[in-house]
Amino acid sequence: MGYRAKIQRVDRGKTKSFYINLPAAVAEACNIQKGEEMEWLVEDRDTFVLKRVTSTKTNINKQSNS
Repeated sequence: MGYRAKIQRVDRGKTKSFYINLPAAVAEACNIQKGEEMEWLVEDRDTFVLKRVTSTKTNINKQSNS
């Protein structure tokens, strides 16, 4: 399943920036936290990969078989 997002352009005098919003459903499913650092990897002109700078450990509750 994919989620669509639009690129926003912000012009501030001589500088410009481009922004993209991460859909809340994706952020929640990946347990992304505010302030977390990410890195864009460009595979080709049409493929961008967003990667965590530091990986997070998944918290899985293990049930004991007692």
